[in-house]
Amino acid sequence: MNRSIHLFGHPVHPLLVLFPGGLLFSAVLVDLSTLVGTGPRAVQLAQDLLALGLAGGLLAAPFGWLDWRRIPRGTRARRLGALHGGGNAVALSLFALSWFLREEGLPPSAAVLALSLVAGACMLGTVWLGGELVTRLGVGVHAGAHPDAPGSLAFHSPVPPRTPDPDPGPADPSVSLLLSVAGEEDPGAAVDAPAPPNHGPRSTRR
Repeated sequence: MNRSIHLFGHPVHPLLVLFPGGLLFSAVLVDLSTLVGTGPRAVQLAQDLLALGLAGGLLAAPFGWLDWRRIPRGTRARRLGALHGGGNAVALSLFALSWFLREEGLPPSAAVLALSLVAGACMLGTVWLGGELVTRLGVGVHAGAHPDAPGSLAFHSPVPPRTPDPDPGPADPSVSLLLSVAGEEDPGAAVDAPAPPNHGPRSTRR
């Protein structure tokens, strides 16, 4: 379904979500490092990562919503897209609350840390749903995609799908042997089978 908003041949939303996802997950890891006393620099780094990640998420969200509106109604992709977007909205809200409740220069409290962990777990689920939309349901995949398709910048016109080559059969004798071992064919069956009895011409007696 080649319905996504593109930039230089690639969908915009998957390009943008890489940045907030990496920043927000990094903030969770830095938060966990403060539990072992990494110091005020780590505390400030987590706050900065959260702020940048939230800004990136707000930038990527409209493109995801526009892509979701282009998915046909009544399809599984439409339902999973709604869960993907709704889950991301919940995760961003929890991250924003975690960022808002932090105190300058102090390690995150237990409640703030819990919010970050829950938000990170929620975003892991939405990342899986995003992969399901692309790899299983074909959302954002070009209609003419195949292993020998032209480059993305050449996707200005529809590319017909590649027709598979007819199967010429294995040319290598070793391949034939492997197939016979796998049960695909049995070249020795004709040799091992007993020959049918030859009765010769039947004579007629009067």
